[in-house]
Amino acid sequence: MNPVAISAFGVLGGLLGLDTVSFPQAMLSRPIVAATLGGAAMGSPAAGLLCGATLELFALETLPIGAARYPEWGSASMIGGGLYALQGDGHVGGLLTSVAIALLCAWLGGWSMVHLRKLNARWAERHGDAVASGSRKAIVGLQLYGLAADFLRGAVLTLAAVFVAMPVQATVLRTLEVNAALSRAVVVATATAVALSAVWKIFRAVPHARALFLAGVAAGLAVALAR
Repeated sequence: MNPVAISAFGVLGGLLGLDTVSFPQAMLSRPIVAATLGGAAMGSPAAGLLCGATLELFALETLPIGAARYPEWGSASMIGGGLYALQGDGHVGGLLTSVAIALLCAWLGGWSMVHLRKLNARWAERHGDAVASGSRKAIVGLQLYGLAADFLRGAVLTLAAVFVAMPVQATVLRTLEVNAALSRAVVVATATAVALSAVWKIFRAVPHARALFLAGVAAGLAVALAR
């Protein structure tokens, strides 16, 4: 990757990390969208889409509420999609290693979000008197500080993955000796198990969830058959 591509990848990672919580929360940070964008940035949106669909199954388990700690899927999924687009199907274990790296980055992203919230709290406490007095400058300044810091968090995570995860993945793929079908089966089976667990919890907790799910499946099949 040349410096311009690396910079663009970092900016995109920062924007997707920003979308997760801060702004604009337009669902761009969903794995299937973010990974497709990452794949497109590396020249293969189809590879990014495949990786994103796999990561989306893992993300079904995430319930982002309140101050709970949860994975940051935006920049992490873009990293996974970009890595898989670079490796492609020509490497046995390409999907397995890309998904694994994305999951690790999602965990690190969640950890970084917790520390960013603590930093935001310290900034708000430092300007507490000005905020309490209704100072527009203080309130807008805190918002801009928080947005800039969140963007920087996502960009740094993305660039760190570019410089660390890419060579590690390349080394692993050169030495990995595993059947291609087995490699994909491990990824699909693990992602499906996590997704089914999430769906089962929803079925038990949400009224009429099963009926709504079956209605959605029926509607999807009707649309598919109509084509």
